[in-house]
Amino acid sequence: MKTVRRDFLKSACVSGACICGFPAILKASNQEQDQNESDTHFMQEWISTLLLNLDQNCDESGAREIMKKCATAHYKRLSMDEFLKPYEGNLESFIQFIEKEWGWKINYQKENKVILADENKNYCVCPLVNKKNGVKSSILCYCSEGFAEKMFSKVIGQTVKAEVVSSIHLGDKTCIYKILI
Repeated sequence: MKTVRRDFLKSACVSGACICGFPAILKASNQEQDQNESDTHFMQEWISTLLLNLDQNCDESGAREIMKKCATAHYKRLSMDEFLKPYEGNLESFIQFIEKEWGWKINYQKENKVILADENKNYCVCPLVNKKNGVKSSILCYCSEGFAEKMFSKVIGQTVKAEVVSSIHLGDKTCIYKILI
C-alpha cells in the first residue's frame, strides 16, 4: 500500500496537483530568477555608465591601460590558465581548437609572427554588454585586447601584443584582433 501512495504523491507533485508547498518553492525560485535578472541589469547599467564616462573623460592610452587590466578579472573567472594548459607550446593545436569550437577564423602568418584572429560573430561576445540597450563604447574592445594578450601569451609561452583592428562597436561586421608575437 505504501508504494501506491508514494507513486501517487510523486505523480501529483510532478503534475503540479500537489498542495504540499511545491508552488511556494516554484514562486521563490521565480523571485530569485527575477532578482538575478535585476542584479544583472544593474551591473550592466553601471558598467555602461562607467564605459561611457571613461570614453568621454580619458585619453585613448589611459582608457586602453585601464580596460586591458580589467581583462584579468574575466580571464581568472574563466580559469583560462587551467583551460589553456593542454595548448601551452602548441599554437597550431590551439588555433585548430578555436576555429572548430569557437568558430573563429585565424590567419597565422608564421614568417611575420602575426596572427589575425577573427571572432567571426556579428555581435559583441562580451558578457558585460547589455544586449537590450546596446553599449556603444569602443573602449570595451581594449579589454578584449588584454584578454587576447593573456590567452595567446599563455599558449605561446611569451608575451604578445594584441590590437583590435575591427570591432562591432566601431561599426564593423566582426571583431578582429592582430596578435604580434
